[in-house]
Amino acid sequence: MRRPPDDTSGWEHYRWLSEPDSAALSVEHESLCAALEEAGVEVVVAESTTLDAVYVYDPALIGNTGAVLLRPGKPERAEEVAALGTDLERAGIAIAGRLEEPSLAEGGDFFWLDERTLCGGRGYRTNSDGLAALERMLEVELLAFDLPHHHGPASCLHLLSLLSPLADDLVLAHPPLLPVALAQLLDGRGVKIVEVPVDEFETLGCNALALAPRVALIPEQNRETRRRLEAAGVEVMVYRAAELSKGEGGPTCLTLPLARG
Repeated sequence: MRRPPDDTSGWEHYRWLSEPDSAALSVEHESLCAALEEAGVEVVVAESTTLDAVYVYDPALIGNTGAVLLRPGKPERAEEVAALGTDLERAGIAIAGRLEEPSLAEGGDFFWLDERTLCGGRGYRTNSDGLAALERMLEVELLAFDLPHHHGPASCLHLLSLLSPLADDLVLAHPPLLPVALAQLLDGRGVKIVEVPVDEFETLGCNALALAPRVALIPEQNRETRRRLEAAGVEVMVYRAAELSKGEGGPTCLTLPLARG
């Protein structure tokens, strides 16, 4: 995880939805770190850099042989990559590769379907060159899905904005915006979908961090999503996200898993 900076005056440059309260932002981040540690997670906290860098998931993708440093489709985030590479090496994570022009990719556009299959979203932040390069570098099968236009290029819409895997047979998702091929893939594998209500999709309802199979961390404001998850047998933890979500990022975006138990 990466601490937010004390100076948040550049929020408009990074296209946050509104100006964050820097003190409250820091408190929420510290509380999130504490909640993860209480859940048994070892948390490695890197020092602050830019405002967007608090969403540490996006500049790198962790594979079996180390981390691939990505090339964000949001130009304002380009400077995060080198800093994260340094922090990963300090944490003992090897750098297995780095994307170069014309490849674009952000971590939020990827999730692992299984150990050898990576799902990737092609949209405004990740392009075909980035998908192809990652498939070669990671030596895996990459399944690509075209993302919807939705609010357009100025907004952040990643593949993980549409769904979050919570177990091998369970995802949290907003079906109206799922790519058809992805919906068919999930159905063919017998994966159940817990549906996020329309009004909570815009408050990052689909963004849930799986701490273990059927154990999820979500923003506290999404009460109906929580109810539906618990009805599906998911243990739910919540955190306060009033300031942390102003940059359109949820618990997945705020963390970069280095290893899983």
